[in-house]
Amino acid sequence: MSYGGSGSSGGRGERRVEYGRTYVVRPKGRHLATIVWLHGLGDNGASWSQLLDNLPLPNIKWICPTAPTRPVAAFGGFPCTAWFDVEETSLDGRDDIEGLDASAAHVANLLSSEPSDVRLGIGGFSMGAATALHSAACYAHGRFTNGIVYPITLSAVIGLSGWLPCSRTLRSKIESSPIAQRKAAALPILLSHGRADEVVTYRNGERSFEFLRSSGFQYLNFKAYNGLGHYTIPEEMDDVCKWLSSRLGLDRSRG
Repeated sequence: MSYGGSGSSGGRGERRVEYGRTYVVRPKGRHLATIVWLHGLGDNGASWSQLLDNLPLPNIKWICPTAPTRPVAAFGGFPCTAWFDVEETSLDGRDDIEGLDASAAHVANLLSSEPSDVRLGIGGFSMGAATALHSAACYAHGRFTNGIVYPITLSAVIGLSGWLPCSRTLRSKIESSPIAQRKAAALPILLSHGRADEVVTYRNGERSFEFLRSSGFQYLNFKAYNGLGHYTIPEEMDDVCKWLSSRLGLDRSRG
């Protein structure tokens, strides 16, 4: 495992945010895919990098950045690590579009220097899952919400215990061009959610799946886990490994 420095984003007239430390888990075999994994609210990249390092996926390089520390409305303005500001962890809350775009751009920048023959993906938990799904929407649309071109090609997106931001405008964005419709239809997305989740309710996970499907994302898998709260379990991560191996062709590789 190696460690990167912090980064920053924000141009003239935009909020400038400082990202924390990035943790990198190097592939133990031939490098076939790179996935940025995004932690949840108040967490950091270190905790997930340790879990991902132990998965039986030797051909994947994992990049685990740490979100900026910022005031969060859900906590009464108390600062903590967050990919964007949030009032409520649901599809019905206010969307911090500027914060979402900034974090999606940070993730795309982390992936932009990967080798051209390596497949790229984004995954995350809770707020990290929301950021991953926003990235999926930007990739399909071809642009961030602010109009800047989305610069990379995604091959897989994973959202655990999360929700879909900007759901009310997604369908019109995807239907705006045949290219967006084709990209949305071909992008593999895995959503997983616990039925006992008390932070991001199971219904929000279901609704996210429904919004994605009705907006043209056809390559969807949704997995529910009885009794699972707002955390992950080995069974869920085993399913993630199987899904990634299948979707990225890792089960056909050796070494």
